[in-house]
Amino acid sequence: MCSTLSSSFKSHSYQSPFSDLFNYLSIMKQLEEAMKFLADNCRLTIQWLEGIFDALEGNPGMDDRYILNVKKPLRILQELQDTDVCARLKGGVLFEAMEKLEAEFKRLVTENTVPFALIDSPTNQANRIAPSFMPVGVIHKLQAIIRRFKANSRLENCISVYAQVRSSNIRTSLQVFDLEYLENSISEFDDVQDMEGSVDNWCKQFELVVKNLFEPEFKLCSDVFDKIGSDVSTSCFAKIAVQSGILSFLRFGKKVTGEDVIKRVVNGACEIFWELPIQVEAQRKTSPPSNGNVPRLVSFVTDYCNLLLGDKYKPTLTQVLVIHQSWKKEKYQEGLLASQIFNMIKEIALNLDAWSSAHQDVTLSYVFMMNNHSHFCNLKGTKLGEMLGRSWLRAHEQYKEYYAGLYMRHSWGKLIALMNLQDGQKSNMNNTKRLKAFNEAFDCLYKKQSNWVVTDTDLKEKICKLVVQAFVPAYRNYLNSYGLLDESKHVKYSVQSLENMLSSLFEPKLSTRQVHFIGKIKHVVTHLMLTTVT
Repeated sequence: MCSTLSSSFKSHSYQSPFSDLFNYLSIMKQLEEAMKFLADNCRLTIQWLEGIFDALEGNPGMDDRYILNVKKPLRILQELQDTDVCARLKGGVLFEAMEKLEAEFKRLVTENTVPFALIDSPTNQANRIAPSFMPVGVIHKLQAIIRRFKANSRLENCISVYAQVRSSNIRTSLQVFDLEYLENSISEFDDVQDMEGSVDNWCKQFELVVKNLFEPEFKLCSDVFDKIGSDVSTSCFAKIAVQSGILSFLRFGKKVTGEDVIKRVVNGACEIFWELPIQVEAQRKTSPPSNGNVPRLVSFVTDYCNLLLGDKYKPTLTQVLVIHQSWKKEKYQEGLLASQIFNMIKEIALNLDAWSSAHQDVTLSYVFMMNNHSHFCNLKGTKLGEMLGRSWLRAHEQYKEYYAGLYMRHSWGKLIALMNLQDGQKSNMNNTKRLKAFNEAFDCLYKKQSNWVVTDTDLKEKICKLVVQAFVPAYRNYLNSYGLLDESKHVKYSVQSLENMLSSLFEPKLSTRQVHFIGKIKHVVTHLMLTTVT
């Protein structure tokens, strides 16, 4: 059977598979199966004869003719067993058949591959001719050949041939475009407009190539290798894409996109950096915090400046400024960063003066300025504080003390003066009226200042201590000078209660809603405790 098939196949092998491809493949498959069958059966027979041969050869009295009669068919069977291997070696019948089949595969792919008609005009959609797929009959022939390639462990040859022909076709199709710009470096463009023109061109061409070349090519590749598996078709398409020159498109896109991102980042960062003093100035007409607190803008600017001067951001910002200056054909000056930060702090100082004047209560303006100068004092030990210098920090320390003194004189100092004035007018006003007038003045002042804040804890404790030291002794003397005791019904505040109140100035006060909520919690907890006890 094997000899008959081999002879029949040899007679066909002198002809091209093109004449009757499917018959050619059928005989080829039968020959492969016959050779495999022969090799498998020869193997079993050889093992049986080898056992007999060993037994005869090991018998000293055995006639040599018997041994020769076993040895001769054993050699013939061993030669037959090697027929399949020899047929696949160069010059063998299966090797020659695969060579002819590979040539036929290449012929079918080549003759049914036509360059894509592409028009380099994105506005002329009608002229975009989508590639025609291969005829179904051709695809079936290719699939049949591919199956034989796979059966003979030569699938990679098939993929290489297909990828070579199809990628060459794409390269030919792309010749309608002028793609020399894809290899240009960014520095080779004459100017920004030239680069932007190439980028626009690239976007249009890349869209055209993907939609009208690679999408249909991927579909065709999937159809041809459908019977083998998606991983094979994907691998083949990847080869086509790489060999067709798509990487030039991708590299250019990556190149200009990276350049564009860098350009946007540098310009954006510098724009923010240069605009900050202007933006700070623009906030000058806004209202300051009603409680004398440090404005958020002040905290933001000082925190932001500290970040810019920190080891993490300063080298990057400096590099960005160097690049930006070079684009403007200007040389970067070492003091540029510090100068801009000084400008921001200067604008903040001008804002503080304007905001302070906006407070209708002059005492509140003193608290406001005291808080802000305290905030600047706390920059000591920071990068911004180091840049601004010791003399700058000392100046703000002095301003803080100055406004603290003004606050004392214009608030509690006035109330102390009121007590002294009443003390000198004993004959004109009875004790009840004097105490009532004092209590009203104290309540008004305390209520107003209870809504103010001093942000720095140490400063708050210091101010409260100064108020207590200045006011409480004066209040005690005031009561004693009239022979009034703390327990008197006309005394609204005892010395101790008044001291406690003044010591808690500038503490965050709970709202009515918060007090009500806390009361509810206390009520629930008390109820649970009583329930547990009972």
